[in-house]
Amino acid sequence: EFDAGLVYGSGHTGETEDLVEQAKKLPELGAVRILLHDPSSSLEPHRAHELVGALREASGLPVGLYCQGAAGNALASALEAVRAGADLVSCAVYPIALTLHRVSGEALATSLAGLGQDAGVDADALWRASELVDEHLGDEPVTPVAPRIAVRAAEHRVPPGLVAALDIHLRAQAAGDRLDEVLEELLRVREEVGWPPLAAPIGQILGSQALLNVLSATRYQTMIDELRGLVSGNYGSPPGTIDPAVRRAAELLSDGVPEAEPVDLERLSDEAEGLAASDEELLLLALFGEEARPLLEAIRGRHAGADSLAASGVDQARAERIREVVRIVQESGVGEITIDEGGMRVSVRRTPDPIEPVLASAAGEGPVVEAEEALPAEQPSGDGLIRVEAPMVGTFYRAPQPGAPPFVEEGDAVGPGQTLCILEAMKLMNEVKADAEAVVRAIHVGNAEPVEFGQLLFELEPINGRPLGL
Repeated sequence: EFDAGLVYGSGHTGETEDLVEQAKKLPELGAVRILLHDPSSSLEPHRAHELVGALREASGLPVGLYCQGAAGNALASALEAVRAGADLVSCAVYPIALTLHRVSGEALATSLAGLGQDAGVDADALWRASELVDEHLGDEPVTPVAPRIAVRAAEHRVPPGLVAALDIHLRAQAAGDRLDEVLEELLRVREEVGWPPLAAPIGQILGSQALLNVLSATRYQTMIDELRGLVSGNYGSPPGTIDPAVRRAAELLSDGVPEAEPVDLERLSDEAEGLAASDEELLLLALFGEEARPLLEAIRGRHAGADSLAASGVDQARAERIREVVRIVQESGVGEITIDEGGMRVSVRRTPDPIEPVLASAAGEGPVVEAEEALPAEQPSGDGLIRVEAPMVGTFYRAPQPGAPPFVEEGDAVGPGQTLCILEAMKLMNEVKADAEAVVRAIHVGNAEPVEFGQLLFELEPINGRPLGL
C-alpha cells in the first residue's frame, strides 16, 4: 500500500492551500492514505484541525498525523487532528517521547479517552512498555536536548536536531555565540528559495548554506551543490517563489560544473555484487556512490556475524537469542551476562573503554564541558604518546583537496597550530591542528573515511623542546 506524505512548513502565505491542492492529486497516484508530517512543531492545534479536515475532504482518503518538535504543542495538535477525523497518530512511549519531543502514547491514549475518543489502547500496558524501554536504555539514556537548543528550536520553528547540529559546528569554529545569527540567516535563506519545509535533507541543506553565509560574512559568494540542486528543481518545486537573485547566483556559480552522467544500473549491479543485497541498497550506491559504501559494508559485516553463528552449529533461534544478549550488554550498563541453557554456555562481557584526553581540536573550541568534568588540556597517554581524537562526527581527509599531498605523514615533525587533517561535516571543512611540538607516530584513519566523535585519529610523540633525532 502507498501512504503519501505531505510535509507542513509554516512561514509563507497559503501553505495549507498548497497542501490541499497536492492532496487532490494523490488518489490518482494510487495513495490509500495521507500522512501529514510536521517536523518542526509549527503546526498549531487549530490549524491541525482545519488542515486534517480539508485534506480528507479534498482527497477522500483517510489522514494520519506525525508531529514532533520542541514547541510543546504536538499533543494538542494530535488531539485536534483526531477531532477533525484523523484515524492514525504517530506517537512514542514516554522515555522516547520525552527525549525526542514526540507525542507520548500514554498521554495521548488517556487524553483521547477523556474526550470521548477512546482508541481502545490500554494505557497501563503502554506504561509497562515504557518501563521495559527505560530498563534497556540503562542508567545513561540519551541526553535530552539542551534548554538553549530547545528554546531556539521552538522560537524559530526549526527541528531541534538541526539547531543542535548548527550549534556544534559553530562551537568548532569558535563562533558559538552566533547561533541566533545563523538561525535568522537560515530563515532568510528559506524564504529566498521558496519556503520549502525543513524536513531532512532540506533543513540540513539550508542550514549548511546559512553557516557559510554567516561565517564568510558574504551571502551566496559560495553556494553548496545541494542548494544549487534545490534551486534547479532537483528536490521538487517549493511552495513559494524563488528569489530571482538567488536563482541567478545558482546559475553563475554552477558554470563549469559538469553534469553527473546517468548511472548504468546493470553495470553498477555487477560491480556491487556482494555489497548491495536489494534494489534499495543498489539505489543508495547509485545516488551516493562511495559515501554509501561504509554503510553497506557495515550492514554486510553484521550479516557476516550472523552467518558465522550459523556456521558454528548454532541454530537460528539460539543465534537470535545470542544477538539479543549482545545488544542488551551494548545498550545497558550491565558489565557481563552469562547464560547456561541446554548444554550451551554463553558469556557476553563489556570491555571498559579507557578514558583518554582529547589533546587536539578543530580550529576553535569544541563542545562546552562542565568545569568539574573537563580533562587536562594536555596529558600524554600511558605510553607517552599524545592522542588526537575527532572533535566531531564527519569525514576524515588527509589532504586539502584530491590529488594534493597529505598534510602529514608518519614520522613528520609538527608544531603548534599545524594542520593534521580536515574533518568535513555539513559541507564545512574543519581543520584539526596539533597543540604542541611533536612527531607523528601513527595515523589511525584512512582518507575519506567517516569518523565518530572521540575516535582516535593520530598518535603524536611530544618533542618536549629537544632537537629532532636526540
